[in-house]
Amino acid sequence: MRLLAAIALLLAVPAAAHRGHASLAVVEIDARSGAVSVTHHLQAHDVEPALVDIAPDAQPSLDDPDALQALVAYVGQRFRISGVRLAPAGQTLAGDTVLLRYIGRLKGRPKTVLIAGALFGETWDDHSTQVNVRRGGLTRTLQFRPGDPEKPVNLASD
Repeated sequence: MRLLAAIALLLAVPAAAHRGHASLAVVEIDARSGAVSVTHHLQAHDVEPALVDIAPDAQPSLDDPDALQALVAYVGQRFRISGVRLAPAGQTLAGDTVLLRYIGRLKGRPKTVLIAGALFGETWDDHSTQVNVRRGGLTRTLQFRPGDPEKPVNLASD
């Protein structure tokens, strides 16, 4: 009986190790042209349960083209940069890694932009999104939780 209890405890350890839900968005801005690329690094084990809320009429699987299309649209609507119209530019699914890429262009040369980055709050109340904004050799980082408002990022050179 002790052996069964020990085995059950060992099997439960990996499940307990994953306590939070997180994603990373890397925003790269070309200082000369204003070209913007955004790459979202997501985990399939976080995304697939969220597909129930994002794409209720599709299978909650990244193998379903309708679910993947809904995910691309959802992230494109929720993640915004003021003054930039982001368009989907491809996705990569590799094991548990999901990469979604969007491109756009900054209008003018603003010193500050607002970023909306709260994702997956409908499914995960503890989801966090780290946003790294790279421009002119500098990286600035923002953190978003469900329900967070837009946040400013300074684009002026230090």
